[in-house]
Amino acid sequence: MTPPRNDKGDLRMSEAEFRAFLSQAAEEGAKRALADAGIDGKDAALDIRDLRSLLDCIRFVRRTAVQTAVHLITTGVMLALLAGIALKLKIFGGGP
Repeated sequence: MTPPRNDKGDLRMSEAEFRAFLSQAAEEGAKRALADAGIDGKDAALDIRDLRSLLDCIRFVRRTAVQTAVHLITTGVMLALLAGIALKLKIFGGGP
């Protein structure tokens, strides 16, 4: 069955038909996009879970690296302050 057309040749369809057509086009487009990315087929869900897990691990490593850098910088500043205090108070022997 061919859908009705108006006098300009434009296609006419009901809103329900249009929504069904749009839904089918979106589904086929999503499948094509997944196929282009190489994550289609029966293992697609597993691949996406693995990718999300990998991204979570990368975020965790980045957060841990920043925390470690802040910890090292803070420790270095504290050690420098303690060394300065020790020198000022001449704790490690008499200086000049």
